Amino acid sequence: MLAVNYTEMRGNFKEYCDKVTDDFETVIVTRKDNKNVVMISQDEYNNMMENLFIMSNKKNYNRLLESRKQLEQGMSQSRELLLDEDE
Repeated sequence: MLAVNYTEMRGNFKEYCDKVTDDFETVIVTRKDNKNVVMISQDEYNNMMENLFIMSNKKNYNRLLESRKQLEQGMSQSRELLLDEDE
């Protein structure tokens, strides 16, 4: 995580955008009166929103955790997909 002031960000905007998208860096832009802004990539944002959605439904979240536990314990099966030959 990087913290830079507004003037530094403005002068090197492309470089910081590249760090966020290419290096998965989080950049905090510090401003007066503690009105800071956080810059993250769109992929990171989408991932966070998806996680919030999944975790917002307790029943589905618990089912996901149970499925993960079963997978880690080797309680999974592989199956071959059957495709309709007309497609």
